[in-house]
Amino acid sequence: MYTCSTSLQSYLDIKQRLKAAEVIRELLTSNNYIIAVEHDLSVLDYLSDFVCCLYGKPSMYGVVTMPYSVREGINIFLDGFIPTENLRFREESLSFKMVENAEEMLVEKNRHYTYPAMTKTLGGFKLTVEPGSFTDSEIIVMLGENGTGKTTFVRLLAGDTPDVEADRQVMAVSLKPQTISPKFPGTVRMLLLKMIKAAFMHPQFQSDVLKPMNLDNIIDQDVKTLSGGELQRVAIVLALGKPNVSVYLLDEPSSFLDSEQRIIASKVIKRFVLHAKKTAFVIEHDFIMATYLADRVIVFEGQPAISATATPPQSLLTGMNRFLASLEITFRRDPTNFRPRVNKKFSVKDREQKAAGNYFFLED
Repeated sequence: MYTCSTSLQSYLDIKQRLKAAEVIRELLTSNNYIIAVEHDLSVLDYLSDFVCCLYGKPSMYGVVTMPYSVREGINIFLDGFIPTENLRFREESLSFKMVENAEEMLVEKNRHYTYPAMTKTLGGFKLTVEPGSFTDSEIIVMLGENGTGKTTFVRLLAGDTPDVEADRQVMAVSLKPQTISPKFPGTVRMLLLKMIKAAFMHPQFQSDVLKPMNLDNIIDQDVKTLSGGELQRVAIVLALGKPNVSVYLLDEPSSFLDSEQRIIASKVIKRFVLHAKKTAFVIEHDFIMATYLADRVIVFEGQPAISATATPPQSLLTGMNRFLASLEITFRRDPTNFRPRVNKKFSVKDREQKAAGNYFFLED
């Protein structure tokens, strides 16, 4: 028997995650089986033959369901209802429909920003950024393999100096870094009061961000004792609560979060950015989270750790097709909850979509 954990998945890009899934499946023989624990639902879908759902109260109790087929098991988890037991373990169903209501479709965009062509050389690696523009009330997701300069580009937006200084709009930014170090000598409450007191005390921020991010259970814990997922939730809240900001730069907000927390965090970020009329640039390797968040995408192309180019922001459909074509991966959408599903390599659906040039579908 092989047992696989999720500890490495937080550090892998989409291509590496699917390759890891293929390697794990190659370990299967007639004499063994594999138990995998995975929070990236698209990878879980691609990897698994059967799925068990776990539900309960964190740190109190947990229940493991019987095995279901992959599609049925993941959909039961997202729906929060087990039909064979007539049991609801979550009040709300989780959906990935791109436009969830008319309000999001009709949002007005009043501010327009631009950034110039830039290059940044770090040792033997060179990033070339093509000029682009963006508006308020939108989220731009950065897609690319590890080592293609996504974090470097985020830091350029945050104020790092490019190889050749160019005229750039001065923007007030809030950066959530990729790596989070718990150095604060105090509780979560003390940290929030020190760093984002105005937002922390505001009823709207409490209802839209603090409550759904579920910080109540850890609000009086010492920051240095928090787990990776708890630290990530605190870091997202800190980034969104920073005052007088136009652009939020979020580097891998899904890292160390479980499946449900990733979906909740996505909804919190999207709702906050739209209602506050701000802009967010997000680096994300969880494909389901990336497709839910993205209004437009920037594709990073090139050779990891050698040279890469960042395209201007482009539409979700165009950008996803371009990115997935480079990886030779196709996605379809589940008709029940609209979640992206990876087509098995060389399957009928995979071959049909590649022949038609449709690597990504907004709707089935």
